[in-house]
Amino acid sequence: MRAASAAQQVDRVISDRREKLNDEAQKEQQAWRDMQQALANQRSTLSPEQIRTKEKELQDRITNAQRNFQARNRIIQEAAQYGLNQIQASLIGVIRQVAESRSMNIVLHRAQVALNVNEFDITDDVTEQLNKLLPSVTIPPEGVSPNAQAAAPAATPAAAPKKP
Repeated sequence: MRAASAAQQVDRVISDRREKLNDEAQKEQQAWRDMQQALANQRSTLSPEQIRTKEKELQDRITNAQRNFQARNRIIQEAAQYGLNQIQASLIGVIRQVAESRSMNIVLHRAQVALNVNEFDITDDVTEQLNKLLPSVTIPPEGVSPNAQAAAPAATPAAAPKKP
């Protein structure tokens, strides 16, 4: 599956999204450190109430940001799984077709085989057929959960016919 162009597409998109999320998380963490340092520098000029208020604001910001980053990470994971599920669904049929064309009645993953003969290896044929059948997959836009996207049409039921 890793050799398939669609799997490489999923890997690229998901890697880019993870990298972007990581960059934003690092920037946010630096902002927290800067805010903590500013608060430490202001302690002598602020009243205890003002200090508590600023500490609470900072803690609320940290909590909200962490929740946001966790939700975004979950969406990225769901998008990756969604893309890979599309490939997996096609892959089974392609493997079956290639195996039948070679009169094979069993196909094993390479990791399950200690020794094999190259003419029994159907990886290249399967990859070629899969790339023809499924050159790319649909990955939801960034920030959109495929689970929420699939549930959205169900959440807005079609208008029921009116009874006379």
